[in-house]
Amino acid sequence: MSSLNPVVERVTQRIIERSKVGRARYLDLMAREGDAHGNRSFLGCSNLAHGFAGAEADQATIAFTKASNIGIVTAYNDMLSAHQPYGRYPEAMKLYAREVGATAQVAGGVPAMCDGVTQGYTGMELSLFSRDAIAQATAIALSHAMFDGMALLGICDKIVPGLVMGALRFGHLPAVFVPSGPMPSGIANKEKQKVRQLYAEGKASREELLKSEMGSYHSPGTCTFYGTANSNQMMMELMGLHIPGSAFVPPNTPLRSALTRAAVHRLAAITKKGEDYRPMAQVVDEKALVNACVGLLATGGSTNHAMHLPAMARAAGVTIDWQDLDELSGVVPLIAHVYPNGAADVNHFHAAGGMGFVVSQLLGAGLIHGDVLTVSEHGMAAYAQEPVLADTVVEWRDTPAASGDDTILRPVAAPFSPDGGMRLVQGNIGRATFKTSAVDPLRWTIEAPCRVFDSQDGVQAAFKAGELDRDVIVVVRFQGPRANGMPELHKLTPPLGVLQDKGFKVALVTDGRMSGASGKVPAAIHVTPEALGGGALALLRDGDVVRLCANKGSLEVLADLSGREPASPPPAGEGMGRELYSLYRLNADGAERGASPVLAAAEL
Repeated sequence: MSSLNPVVERVTQRIIERSKVGRARYLDLMAREGDAHGNRSFLGCSNLAHGFAGAEADQATIAFTKASNIGIVTAYNDMLSAHQPYGRYPEAMKLYAREVGATAQVAGGVPAMCDGVTQGYTGMELSLFSRDAIAQATAIALSHAMFDGMALLGICDKIVPGLVMGALRFGHLPAVFVPSGPMPSGIANKEKQKVRQLYAEGKASREELLKSEMGSYHSPGTCTFYGTANSNQMMMELMGLHIPGSAFVPPNTPLRSALTRAAVHRLAAITKKGEDYRPMAQVVDEKALVNACVGLLATGGSTNHAMHLPAMARAAGVTIDWQDLDELSGVVPLIAHVYPNGAADVNHFHAAGGMGFVVSQLLGAGLIHGDVLTVSEHGMAAYAQEPVLADTVVEWRDTPAASGDDTILRPVAAPFSPDGGMRLVQGNIGRATFKTSAVDPLRWTIEAPCRVFDSQDGVQAAFKAGELDRDVIVVVRFQGPRANGMPELHKLTPPLGVLQDKGFKVALVTDGRMSGASGKVPAAIHVTPEALGGGALALLRDGDVVRLCANKGSLEVLADLSGREPASPPPAGEGMGRELYSLYRLNADGAERGASPVLAAAEL
């Protein structure tokens, strides 16, 4: 293993220094919580009896022994394909716990919405804030103080960050994330994208589009593109919260079951009552979070984590900003090409060497911290291995030194790009994120008159009317967390892609989000400050020349904005439960801090 890269070391030390006060306060709270609530015996007899009345065969063990009791927090529902397999997990996990003299109870469930279903519709305005609701639901589940460890069952976009945020507030307990794995590969991503674009051009029917989508999303398991959900799984490996190599093993397979069994056994071993106590508060530290940032950049992961990483870090008393990501991006090479950055899906990525190869390369090049505490007794080095099944027991072997497919995975010495592909752009419009890894470098600089919209529906209408058939920077404002919950604007990708394919210079500038599955079109997203509440986006007018440049890290309007009155925001939406989230919108802070109303209100 090489010595640590000096930029990674500098950024890490800056984060440590910046976070001193918040981190010390957090660790002090966790120490006090461990002393006060680290053993359920502090509960009164009536309280305890309520807590295990439904435990049936495990009642006596929980009541009269010092055995570890594992709290399962599950995001199970059977509408969301990634979480459908979790329906069968609790009963199996209880059996696995008994094998090592422990017990397990379902502590509670958390909501798990699918952005793929709500994409482009009003339900998406609840999506980002569902992360904070999940954090709160996790806290409710664990508030009974009956547990010695946390088994966290979640996969997708806001669910993993929400579980991390909630569980970190119980960080005196150890935590293991238990994934369920990706669905089998469907139709080629290139074919799916082609049909979507044909439909946007009116050259494919709705029936043809639906058949194409059903060929892609077709069975239980995580969607196979490298969006936010699969980026989550990568990060749980890099943060040391998975059993090594768990991320991309398919559901309903013997190895998947064996890994779940290993997770339960290991969690029982690392509780305070075990022989190797590893509280989550000590696992998720500044170095672990930097490792997650580096993994995101090295694999071309979802831009949504430009918000989720700061939010998760804050829950652990750590402060991360976009300058940190930008500087890391400058030295972290892109070593994976997975859709939307390439043609392969996560199953192909896994077969080519997957996370074991990625971790091995990053460790070998000194790009991640090896001296971190993980749930594995062998530290980060264990994540450079891959699990195999020997009879019914999981064993780990070294990942092959060479990639199984260099169109998908490459070594650090011969990357797809020397840059990690996530840039900070800033100027008189604000600060924003630009994901360069999916965009042709010839399109990293776009200068054109802008056309300003207050909704993505307005963009769609203008596109269909032919009003955007020119060089244009499309500005979509009042899409930030305080305005409407910051929905993803994924429906903009096909029409903007059509305009780009016609030869026009096109870019998007927005205070909203784009899906982790979006790419190809240059975009400055998560613009902060957002338009509602003082952001310069509210001052832009049609025809203002905007310059977006990832090379120089700039986002500027060339017009003089002084003396302009800000545009009035659209009225807040009603229906689909949006009115119930007005308190979240009112209290949300900026995208660079994680856009979290819960953390902001708690002054974390």
